Amino acid sequence: MEALLRDRRLLYVTGKGGVGKTTVAAALGLAAAEAGRRTIVCEVAEQDRVSRAFQREGVVAETEVQLAENLWAITIDPRQALEEWLARQVGGVGLRVLARSSAFQYFVAAAPGAKELITIAKVWELGQPTRWDRHGRTYDLVVVDAPSSGHGLAMLRTPTTFGEIARVGPIRRQAFRVRDQLADPEKTGYVAVALPEEMPVNETLELERKLPETIGVGLEAIVVNGMWPERFSAGDAEAMRAAQDGRRDGPLQAALTSYERARAQRSHLRRLRRATAARVVTLPYLFESEIGLPEFERLAGALARKL
Repeated sequence: MEALLRDRRLLYVTGKGGVGKTTVAAALGLAAAEAGRRTIVCEVAEQDRVSRAFQREGVVAETEVQLAENLWAITIDPRQALEEWLARQVGGVGLRVLARSSAFQYFVAAAPGAKELITIAKVWELGQPTRWDRHGRTYDLVVVDAPSSGHGLAMLRTPTTFGEIARVGPIRRQAFRVRDQLADPEKTGYVAVALPEEMPVNETLELERKLPETIGVGLEAIVVNGMWPERFSAGDAEAMRAAQDGRRDGPLQAALTSYERARAQRSHLRRLRRATAARVVTLPYLFESEIGLPEFERLAGALARKL
């Protein structure tokens, strides 16, 4: 297992919406867990997809639920995360006062970037040896199922933005601690997920360009998800076209469609590999209607071998 899974404290997984980002984040978490690292997969959109994929239904937000040996998941609730942080900063009495303050609650809900800052601070906290809740367990690796590319970059900017606005005090200190870890390539790795299609490849290359401008660190790896198997050669395709005798349906057409899809995907994959400086690895298309633990184990094994 290479440094990405072995040595990092935080993996930030992002990409265009609909490319299988959650699946890849869960598979990365499982690969690290199977290698003996205590790992938590962290969802930031309150969707609880990882827990459901491992057949853990009805998980309450902010609950660190165990999915497998060495593997946990959490869905972050920004409000609860803020209360944890405030409890650490101002204690129980101060927390109760703020909790009853409608002005403070309005600020948290309305201030641009406030929820993103609280969320990324909670992500940071999950990987610390001393947690906001002193009874919280500790982890070797936090894998973040981050928002899609544009929103994911915006979340990474918030610690610097709020730290500069705050100027002094606990918000500045907290924001800059988070910023420093996000900008440390020895602690944090950035992984993009793409499909082998034109728009996801374009957006991934744009993400690679913008990430160093945002946080000072480049993409470490790109996982190209959903690769169709190469079942037929060009010679096979020519023979099938000749045998079709003008027909555009039936098994031969299905086979030709499969060939053309695999061919187009590999063209996009070659373009991505030529254009990027990051390591590019692939995962196969899964034909199962539902993805469960056996499928995640297959994907985790592939990632452990390739990363």
